[in-house]
Amino acid sequence: MKFRPTAIGYVRSDISGVRQAWDETEVRSAAALRGFDFAKMIVIDGRTGRPLLAGLKATIARIEVEAVFVPSTKHFEGGTVPCDLRQTVDVITVSPENTYTRTGSDGHR
Repeated sequence: MKFRPTAIGYVRSDISGVRQAWDETEVRSAAALRGFDFAKMIVIDGRTGRPLLAGLKATIARIEVEAVFVPSTKHFEGGTVPCDLRQTVDVITVSPENTYTRTGSDGHR
């Protein structure tokens, strides 16, 4: 039985640069303040050429994540939250503080 919803963080190191440690701390703090059980931080370098969201999506499915916390939408391709991500989880940005509510209708909440 889960007592608190599960969240993970997502940070692109190529976007954060020298602020990466700070961004990770802010993501963890935001999740804790909202009452989430923070399970994992996904960090990826966008310069690798690998699919950016593959690991994130696999983790979401594996541990039944309710929300993904990110420093800002800049950490997503094109600076926007991917629609397919919002079908399965809420996406919450730290700065500016915003919640992109899940749009899926699969009953998972």
